[in-house]
Amino acid sequence: MKAHDGMYIDGEWRPAAGGDTIPVVNPATEKVIAHVPAGTAEDVDAAVLAARTAFRGWAATAPAERAARIAALRDVLVARRTEIADTVTDELGAPRGFAETVHAGAPIAVAGSYAELAASYAFEERIGSSTVYLEPVGVVAAITPWNYPLHQIVAKVAPALAAGCTVVLKPSEDTPLTAQLFAEAVHEAGLPAGVFNLVTGTGPVAGQALAEHPDVDLVSFTGSTAVGRRIGALAGAAVKRVALELGGKSANVILPGADLAKAVGVGINHVLNNSGQSCNALTRVLVHRDQYEEAVALAADAATKAVAGDPRDPATRLGPLVNAKQLERVRGYIARGVEEGARLVAGGTDAPQATGYYVAPTVFADVTPEMTIAQEEIFGPVVAILPYEDEEDALRIANGTDYGLGGAVWAADDETAVAFARRMDTGQVDINGGRWNALAPFGGFKRSGVGRELGPHGLAEYLQTKSLQF
Repeated sequence: MKAHDGMYIDGEWRPAAGGDTIPVVNPATEKVIAHVPAGTAEDVDAAVLAARTAFRGWAATAPAERAARIAALRDVLVARRTEIADTVTDELGAPRGFAETVHAGAPIAVAGSYAELAASYAFEERIGSSTVYLEPVGVVAAITPWNYPLHQIVAKVAPALAAGCTVVLKPSEDTPLTAQLFAEAVHEAGLPAGVFNLVTGTGPVAGQALAEHPDVDLVSFTGSTAVGRRIGALAGAAVKRVALELGGKSANVILPGADLAKAVGVGINHVLNNSGQSCNALTRVLVHRDQYEEAVALAADAATKAVAGDPRDPATRLGPLVNAKQLERVRGYIARGVEEGARLVAGGTDAPQATGYYVAPTVFADVTPEMTIAQEEIFGPVVAILPYEDEEDALRIANGTDYGLGGAVWAADDETAVAFARRMDTGQVDINGGRWNALAPFGGFKRSGVGRELGPHGLAEYLQTKSLQF
């Protein structure tokens, strides 16, 4: 797609208030492919004003009509699926097949789910002598990351629109082209002017101006725990609603009796997806000591078979990391793992490609729970395999981080896996390879955030309660 040189505000593309721009770099080639405006507080003011002006009319729109507009948006995303995938591949580096299946496919499914929920959700109920109304919160600031650029946008914007809220989106500066494409889709779908607005820019300037804006009623942020803390503090000072989906350090717990080869293989593939750049990537594999070396060998084999290369080549399994900073961060963690005594059994810091921000799939063995690579979110294709003595030891290790976003449990039967998963301090757990569900709530415990996205629980984040007594 051709980049826009303005902001999408009040139903039209407008020139940015300032003249600064942000380069968009293809991480596979390291070449600049576009420039987008670097938004300022003035741009944010204009976008929030448009959203505030449009709010009463959109909130008063019948849920069935809101549902129809979201369905129309979903249909535009379906029609532009190939373009979406191409754009994500170019600015994120996701392999082309994964870009179309997941980066384009998941948002289409989520948009469709909210078209249905908007039409069927019970926005009022009778309780005793009272009528209880669920009303839209107001103007939503949606601040989204680069790792799943369209999915994270739709996971915030679609439920906000279904609830009757209006939105100002500030996407990551690494993947703004996908956000501009989404704004085009909103326009094509015929949403009223001001209901959705887009401001591109950096986090410290446009993001902060949006998060602390006095006329924003709710801030929905996905990103690092460190930035989430700052946004939470800003919102708390203004007594403003906040939803935070933050970091993760997910455990893939393999209990005795599970299909070891399948559990390890699925787990490694989960990490390789999106080059490990997923908040809920299963980067800690917990295996009983009796099966430990077999699991290490299986993981190393799966990692070394992954082909890193041109994301547009169908043979490519692993694309680059998003930018040079992320590459150095991941290499730093790999070096730290070696320094702290972990055994490197696959990968390492050497680049698998001469050009591009690539890191080889990396597997560590002999990892102890206190090591940095077992505690901190790396956000790359780096797996730590930890042994455990018994189920209680496995549970202690699984719960022994600051995070609690996702996880997986494998066992001989679902009942055993569920019993273990119920004791994990995490918001979402896959049982014996459970599939992704667009209606299942997603969000974290502990420092992985507050609030939930997707399905009816995600819609509830954008509603506030009013009761009338008779």
